[in-house]
Amino acid sequence: MDEATSRARQASRITVPRLDSPPATVLDFLRGHFNRIQDWASRVDRGLVRLEGGETVTASTPCRPGLVIEYFREVAEEAAIPGEVRILHRDAHLLVADKPAFLPVVPAGGYVKETLLARLQAETGRADLVPLHRLDRETAGLVLFSVEPATRAAYAGLFAGEGIVKTYEAVAEAPTKPAQTEWRVENRLGEGEPFFRMAIVEGPPNARSLIRLLDWKDGRGRFEIKPATGKKHQIRLHMLAIGYPILHDRFYPELQPEGPPDYERPLQLLAKRLEFVDPVSGEARRFDSERALQS
Repeated sequence: MDEATSRARQASRITVPRLDSPPATVLDFLRGHFNRIQDWASRVDRGLVRLEGGETVTASTPCRPGLVIEYFREVAEEAAIPGEVRILHRDAHLLVADKPAFLPVVPAGGYVKETLLARLQAETGRADLVPLHRLDRETAGLVLFSVEPATRAAYAGLFAGEGIVKTYEAVAEAPTKPAQTEWRVENRLGEGEPFFRMAIVEGPPNARSLIRLLDWKDGRGRFEIKPATGKKHQIRLHMLAIGYPILHDRFYPELQPEGPPDYERPLQLLAKRLEFVDPVSGEARRFDSERALQS
């Protein structure tokens, strides 16, 4: 259990759902739910899986709906992701990081050490950093982290409503200059195919964005996007909806074949600015990314 305890801050969590044929043990559930991962027995033997509250899972730990399981992600080999993480601001409550494209915010899939969270924990010595929101792995730019647990809920509340203004920039192919310079996009986003993509579906709108054309030159447009909501892949799909899919997007409009990352062709989407009234100090805050997209 020592190894698991030392890594607990980076543990992933899953709640056992109600199933028609529930597995007998936690180990059986993990093997069935994550059937592409082959080493669950080894992780259990090494004490790297536990229940919420700290109980170490064994090969015979019974499984039941509602059980919260914590586990630490592992990969056999993890290639280094290029790009510098920049800390733009740090105080007793907040840390603002400026991340490169291709770097995940938190452990997921084949990424554990090569994540924004892990790099910041190593640089600051703070194992209790918590991201207040997420960016897609392919998206560069600003991510806000909570430093102080006592004020975490206050800052998380900014993202739960409309307490924060998020501004993105994107570059898209535009062979001819767009006839208009502003679009208000409202639609409903739901799960697409395959599961990691999203799609525009029928129903009341749950995703809203304001898009403006900032510049057009040599067959490319540079756009500013202010999303009023924060649905997965919202900006990618809203840019597609107005006819200008983001440059180097591997998911939209067509899913590209899986392969190693092409670090020379990053997705041209940048989380450029965050603006809000600090819920603790009451002061107006504005943070701007130091990165720039390809022209």
